[in-house]
Amino acid sequence: MNPGLLKLAVVGSRSAYGRVAGIAGGVAVGVCLLLLLWGGANGLSARDDRGAWLRETGLPSVAAPLTDDPTASAPATPVPLTADTVLMEANAAEVFRDRLINRRDVAALEATTVKIPGIGSPPEPGSYFASPALQRLIESTPRDELGDRFGTFAGTIDDAALPGPDSLVIVTGAAEADLRQNGRAFLVSDFTTNPYGGSAAAYNTVLSIGAIAVFFPVLLLISIVTGLGAAQRRERFATLRLIGASPQAISGIAAVETAVPSLIGAVLGVVLAAVLRPAAAQIPVNGSRMFAADLTTGWAATAAVVAVVVTASALVAAHRTAHAGIGPLGVTRAVHEKTPTIWRSVPLLAGLAAMITAVLMIRVMAVRLPWLESPLLIGGFVLVLVGIVVIGPWLTRLVSRLGLRRARSAAGVIAASRIQKTPVATFRSVSGLVIAVFVVSVFAGGSSIVESTQAPPARPGLLQPTSLHATVAAGHTPDQVADAVRAAGELPGIRNATIGYGPAALSERDAGPEIYLRAADAPGLGFEDIPATETVAVDTSFLQYWTTQPVALTPAPAANLDGLIPVVIVLGTDGTPEAMDRARTALNGSAVTAIPATARLDLQPQSSTRLIQGLAALAYLGMFVAIAIAGLSLAVATASAILDRKRVLGLMRLMGMPVSVLRRIITREAAVPLLTVVLLSVGLGFLVAWLMVAFIDDTYRVTWPAPEYFLALGLSLVLALGAVIATFSLIRGNTAVTATRFE
Repeated sequence: MNPGLLKLAVVGSRSAYGRVAGIAGGVAVGVCLLLLLWGGANGLSARDDRGAWLRETGLPSVAAPLTDDPTASAPATPVPLTADTVLMEANAAEVFRDRLINRRDVAALEATTVKIPGIGSPPEPGSYFASPALQRLIESTPRDELGDRFGTFAGTIDDAALPGPDSLVIVTGAAEADLRQNGRAFLVSDFTTNPYGGSAAAYNTVLSIGAIAVFFPVLLLISIVTGLGAAQRRERFATLRLIGASPQAISGIAAVETAVPSLIGAVLGVVLAAVLRPAAAQIPVNGSRMFAADLTTGWAATAAVVAVVVTASALVAAHRTAHAGIGPLGVTRAVHEKTPTIWRSVPLLAGLAAMITAVLMIRVMAVRLPWLESPLLIGGFVLVLVGIVVIGPWLTRLVSRLGLRRARSAAGVIAASRIQKTPVATFRSVSGLVIAVFVVSVFAGGSSIVESTQAPPARPGLLQPTSLHATVAAGHTPDQVADAVRAAGELPGIRNATIGYGPAALSERDAGPEIYLRAADAPGLGFEDIPATETVAVDTSFLQYWTTQPVALTPAPAANLDGLIPVVIVLGTDGTPEAMDRARTALNGSAVTAIPATARLDLQPQSSTRLIQGLAALAYLGMFVAIAIAGLSLAVATASAILDRKRVLGLMRLMGMPVSVLRRIITREAAVPLLTVVLLSVGLGFLVAWLMVAFIDDTYRVTWPAPEYFLALGLSLVLALGAVIATFSLIRGNTAVTATRFE
């Protein structure tokens, strides 16, 4: 390639330098975001892999021998603890404030060969290993609110066994007899490395869709910035054709002209991503940050991103130049767009059909074909994304025809005419924002199921949200339980302490369906209609968090509690976090309870929608990225459109058209395609979210989105308005009388 031609085409004017700088800057931002998002996806996978051992449930610690009668079984007998097994209990209800603590109680023989991830040998009874974040929390919190639950500190858990630096994980040592007493411990010989269990396919599918949803706007941004200043470039290329350059040489120059700043921008993007990686690692996802090393993509992935971005930019530039119709006479002929037709709706409909088919297969026909489900859902989602971009020009043209008939001003006529003539180019300016609205709607719809798990309100007949309860372990005398309750009742913030009685411990077969109380204690549990007897009874469902209908008190058949044993302790608090955790610590450390203290508010951190909660955290992060990119894309695209038409706009000013009219034209050209497709994007976003939620679990329901969604939509419109207003200065500068020349 002739260096002189290349220099003449690429540099030599301020606008050329600005175009090169714009392409480099846009590509730098795009590559930086691509690498950070790629690193984020890798980080999530690495985080889940490190925490996989926490999913280990083990094998039953008791065995029931078979008998000759198939309908009966012999009494269960404990399975002996050996050197290659440990007895472990996963405490799923260890809560501090609104945070769930992953607690594992472990008992082992002295000669055990089982290694606990991040620790090695199991801790001695009465001591514990904690994650650094939990140990800092223990040290900064009064011991009667947290530390007294665990024992003596023995060391920290290594980062290699922690999902993230904020993870609250603890492994406590316990005596074998204590763990076997409650019957909830299992024998573990090795720890699983599968972080998702049976939900792996659904998790990976939804995560892939989320990654595509975030990556797509970034790719749009790179595509838009590489087309910056296309009209000015065509003028320079026309000059080169006039002095003898061939079409192939022009295409080659266009490719080099775009490849060089793209390469510079890509390298800058790599450096920028490395600089921002520690800051990006501070963003919490699902309640925990990532380690900075988790966001590393590796040199191979980095090189692949740079190579793909630069190559794709160069090829697209060469292709666009080859089809721009640059002639040898020093002028460019107008490039007429093909009229969009209804066939543009095919990709969108095909994508929806694929996603609906996947959901129908699973939920209606009950057919499970893992090799087909994920491709249908992921492929359908990609087709929907592409389909919105493809169908946009057709819808925009339909609306512009209607607008042209009703136009009553010069700005309306000019804007509608241009949109009708160039719907593809017009819609391309707002395509990033339209995709962002779709992505935001998908994320908001998916995360709305989290909002449906709200804490129950305080109602008479239901366990109060400010109360905690714990069942009493078998074998404890009423005096021991009374002493524990008396000590807990004297703690600050504890308003009442109630003991429930029954014929046997609630974990035993002889336990009855009711709990007996002193009638004088009933008001402390929130009851209002109390029978006029000394002793009352309530159904055991009163203690369950899923009970939503009030439970009534009934007169107890016996006048007193003689012959019954304590089966449950309920502590009522003033509702402050300190009092709740103080009550929880008192019950768990009393040595008379069979299960950890539980409150109805504990439902949220233990919710089965935790998978969706994690994705919801990513959702709002994705919303920010998508909206920011869309606003930048709209500003770049609008500025590019003004520069491309500066001669036409300049002629309008020469004819006496005010700048304010030109501004209204530019505003209408951005508003019409945006408003045309934005409602479609919102509707499709929630439909896709519903399909994804139904794919994961048909018990989930998409509800009204959180306020953040409407905030995001408002931010999108503000960014769109700001992006258009930011280009107004270009109109006056590039359409001045002195800037318009005639050949």
